[in-house]
Amino acid sequence: MTSPSTAPTVTALAPETLQSWFTEHQDLVVIDVRSAAEFESMHIRGSYNVPLPLLSEHTDELAARLGSRVVLVCQSGVRAEQARQRLAKAGIDTAYVLTGGAPGFAAAGGDVVRGKDRWDLERQVRLVAGSLVVLGLAGGKFVSPKIRTLAGVIGTGLTFSAATNTCAMGQALSAMPWNKAAKEPTRESAILQLPLQAVEGAAA
Repeated sequence: MTSPSTAPTVTALAPETLQSWFTEHQDLVVIDVRSAAEFESMHIRGSYNVPLPLLSEHTDELAARLGSRVVLVCQSGVRAEQARQRLAKAGIDTAYVLTGGAPGFAAAGGDVVRGKDRWDLERQVRLVAGSLVVLGLAGGKFVSPKIRTLAGVIGTGLTFSAATNTCAMGQALSAMPWNKAAKEPTRESAILQLPLQAVEGAAA
């Protein structure tokens, strides 16, 4: 089993280990950093939704409320790793990133809550980026060679995204109406209430 003492060097956590932690550790806090809409679609039972932009804005405040056993969850691990790095700078060096994200936990037989089916944000990014590249290539051939630059711009953006571990397109898409939940998490509902929720029970 992974030990919190190795968190600075070992940050990945297997879904099977998290399942055992749910029954073995009372101090466990699982934070899902995906958008509220993604969280509504499917999330780990007992997890808390603190979307990455909200976590980034209030990292120090959130870090002050976390215990010694924190697991960060997203769709694939990319956003969770960004959250881990931010929390590490705020003094939380015992946070883990769930391997395979929420889908991986579900595939391993973990207890999840399912709601309205939506495309996750990372899938939307792939669709938009791919569509823009195809549009640029087709437009360059049939309309004007200048339109080919669109494909280059997208390629450059994806390269920068990988190099910096950020995603401007994902942030833009997260603001779209179809990616909004009925009730978006706020500092008050997602962060200030976290200790009370951790005692009385997490998301159903």
